[in-house]
Amino acid sequence: MPPLPKRLYSIKESAVYLGRTPCAVREMLWKGKIPYIKDGKRILLDINDMNEWIDRNKTRTIY
Repeated sequence: MPPLPKRLYSIKESAVYLGRTPCAVREMLWKGKIPYIKDGKRILLDINDMNEWIDRNKTRTIY
């Protein structure tokens, strides 16, 4: 059986995925732009929430 795809990402991993710095990702969390999971001291982001944020922030250019 193949391994399950990863769903939860650390701030550092999320920054790479979103093309942001870890500091920018933390700021997005503090501003409530992306929900997160707190596991003790660890903060984890769900890949689905990151994809929703990407979709919400797309802009379309009309020619």
